[in-house]
Amino acid sequence: MSTAQDVSPCLPQAATRAALVPRFRRQGYDAESTAARREWIEKTTGARLAHIGSYSIPSEQMRGNIENPIGAVQVPVGIAGPLLLHGTYAKGLFYVPLATTEGALVRSYERGMVTLTRAGGVSVRVCVDENRVAPVFLFADVATAYDFAVHLDERFPSIKDEAESTTNHGKLLRLECHAVGREVMVNFCYATGDAHGMNMIVKATEQACQWILRHTQAQDFYLFSGLASEKHASGFLFPGGKGKKVIAGAVLSAALLKSYLHTSPAELIDFWHHTVLGHLQAQALGYNGHYANGLAALFIACGQDVANVANSAIGITNFELINEDELYASVTLPSLTLATVGGGTALGTSRECLDILGVAGNGGAPKLAEIAAATLLAGEISMGAALASGEFAQAHDMYGRNRPG
Repeated sequence: MSTAQDVSPCLPQAATRAALVPRFRRQGYDAESTAARREWIEKTTGARLAHIGSYSIPSEQMRGNIENPIGAVQVPVGIAGPLLLHGTYAKGLFYVPLATTEGALVRSYERGMVTLTRAGGVSVRVCVDENRVAPVFLFADVATAYDFAVHLDERFPSIKDEAESTTNHGKLLRLECHAVGREVMVNFCYATGDAHGMNMIVKATEQACQWILRHTQAQDFYLFSGLASEKHASGFLFPGGKGKKVIAGAVLSAALLKSYLHTSPAELIDFWHHTVLGHLQAQALGYNGHYANGLAALFIACGQDVANVANSAIGITNFELINEDELYASVTLPSLTLATVGGGTALGTSRECLDILGVAGNGGAPKLAEIAAATLLAGEISMGAALASGEFAQAHDMYGRNRPG
């Protein structure tokens, strides 16, 4: 058998003998093991971890969310609002927690929220609500792959039973086949309730794929083909089906825009037009100013899987002139992936932030999605107005610089 030195002959001797991070008993989630691991890394690296070691989440509750815990990272949380919503799930006034270290971000979103609220609020709707896994099946030739794709739906009842035998919550909705040469990528589309549900539906899909392998001419499969676009941006996300597709819009009068955002409908639409051209030149996926800003801050505050910002932050911001002196502003988010149960949603500050919004637990995910979409709309009109009016750099200079007191 090869040794570590045989495999990596260029590594120094010290690297081949480097100590592993201590696991301790039961993987070390108790307070004593967490503290001992933190002390070990302090001794090993020379770093002082006073802040990382000061946290309020019981380390035992971190099991399933992290490995080798040593404490927690603290990120400042600000509150933005009021934000008035007229959604199917989110109705009334909301104050939105945003966790960030970027100065000016909370203030920018807040002025957009105030403007939207003074305009009468935001209409928002969830159009699609599901998640997906897309394995790829391998075949001997093109003809066999084609036959598999054409006839797979005939086996749907059995595949559905097999997938759902692994979960009490996930429901397989349909299969979508995409043949490429002698391979077939299959979208397994699920309803996942208030959970993000990736672990759940991956397990279900693995079970179903094994059944397919036994009952078809598929020679093999890989569980992930890349088609589902989990945690990366792609054009395949725009029709929806990866998370929640949400739309939000509002009418803003010229007087309101002038008073609160120091711009006009015509100026905003002119700015929008020219930056659309820039997005086209850059071959961007969709058009938006800074969805990722608001989503990352909301996701960190509310215990979401932050890597899903990659697929959630694509979409389309649209500015339209109506009635000659009013702006209709809207956002379309085709792949908003979030949850109010599971993952990190029950941990400490995450649960508190979800409680601020009134969305924690079962039934809260569609409401959170509507709040998120309206929050991003607020950020889009605020940033667009700051750029159209020439105030962007000044605002960041005022709020975004650390100045000793």
